[in-house]
Amino acid sequence: MNIDDQFELEHLFLTERKCRVCGEVKDLIDGFYLTRKGRGSIPSAYAYECKICTIKRITESRKKSPSRVLWEYPDW
Repeated sequence: MNIDDQFELEHLFLTERKCRVCGEVKDLIDGFYLTRKGRGSIPSAYAYECKICTIKRITESRKKSPSRVLWEYPDW
């Protein structure tokens, strides 16, 4: 029995992860942001929230800028 025949590189590194927010299973490298620099080969270096859910969360939590406020000089 040869161990190399039983295991492939994909078995050692996670290539897919389930998003904690939407629950979809996506590719680890393309679907999730890298959170730790220099450790791209370690699966724990990637976020647990997919890129799409992260973008939605950030855009919804931004402060809404007030629409054009007309400022007038005080009338004393």
